[in-house]
Amino acid sequence: VVPPADDASARLKVPTGFAVRIYAKGLNEPRLMTLGPDGSLYVSERGADQVVRLVDANNDGLADENQVVAKDVNGVHGLEWHDNWLYVAEGDKIERLQDTNNDGELDKREQVTDNIPGPLHHTSRTLHFGPDGMLYVTTGSSSNNDPETDPRRAAMLRFNADGSIPSDNPFANDPNEQRRPLWAEGLRNSVDFLFLADGRLWADHQGSDELGNDVPPEEVVVQVEKGKHYGWPYCYTPTLGPVPSGTKEVHDERVPFGDGVQSCDQVAPALFTDLAHSAPIGITQYNQKAFPTDYQGNLFIAYHGSWNSTVARDCKVQMVVVQNNEPVSSQSFMTGFRDNDEQQCGSAWGRPAGVTVGPNGELFVSDDQNGNVYRVVYVEQ
Repeated sequence: VVPPADDASARLKVPTGFAVRIYAKGLNEPRLMTLGPDGSLYVSERGADQVVRLVDANNDGLADENQVVAKDVNGVHGLEWHDNWLYVAEGDKIERLQDTNNDGELDKREQVTDNIPGPLHHTSRTLHFGPDGMLYVTTGSSSNNDPETDPRRAAMLRFNADGSIPSDNPFANDPNEQRRPLWAEGLRNSVDFLFLADGRLWADHQGSDELGNDVPPEEVVVQVEKGKHYGWPYCYTPTLGPVPSGTKEVHDERVPFGDGVQSCDQVAPALFTDLAHSAPIGITQYNQKAFPTDYQGNLFIAYHGSWNSTVARDCKVQMVVVQNNEPVSSQSFMTGFRDNDEQQCGSAWGRPAGVTVGPNGELFVSDDQNGNVYRVVYVEQ
């Protein structure tokens, strides 16, 4: 179903055979999204500290209303359903919410853990459950390139579903209690991540600023593994595009080695990079059948477009092509958010933030600049 033409279809460009329309509007900084057990789209409305449910009951391709299901969710960003609870990542804690009387509102609320650092510089927190049933959480750095005093920053954390520390965490018995939730470190700002069907964990990662327009390349696909260090603030992946096997990261000479990292040989490079300052946020893998075969299995990543480049970076949805279970190339999928190629994304008409595959194979894209959620469908059969 493709609704009538609107502001999105008038300016946003998608490949031939696809159509884009505004699914919902009037939201206050919508960011990451997830599908509920009812098939509805749940959105973190970060600008209002709310969770919103979007339902299309009459199947006309438009959300019927923006239903607020949870309020006062401070700094809400990442969210995901698990065992009939909606887990939400807030600025300084993880909570879980539940609807106990089937009225659509998430009236029951429990704190899962506050064992995460409070919001500072990079304030978003993202969570997903892994195939092992564990809760994974990413936390951004407190600065551009200063080494952290709290090891839980610029890291991926791992908890049991009740917020306790799993016994098989790599640092579960560390004398420093703040290291115990760590799964991986050296990730300056991994705003989103996903699990592949084979269990591998892929994250995006925003690199340091103030090294120029082209350095470091944006690490848009990082394979995160237990106990590994991914370089920041000491090292970065130097190549552009698919990273050849055996590539070593290079030293950011502004930052002396420390905190157990004495050489870039000790850290793991990314799998795939793109232009510096692309600022990837939401990431998803297209795992449905409604899109043509060439699109199935690929990654869709919301590039927010950084402010920190004299050459304006595009804010767009980028598709990373996956072949033989590895990222091999990328191309633009959804563009037109800017008025022209010189416009910075901070002043653009729109700015994509989240991407999620819908229950019918559509692609949802949130726009935290103008408050829209878009729906992209394939129409050419």
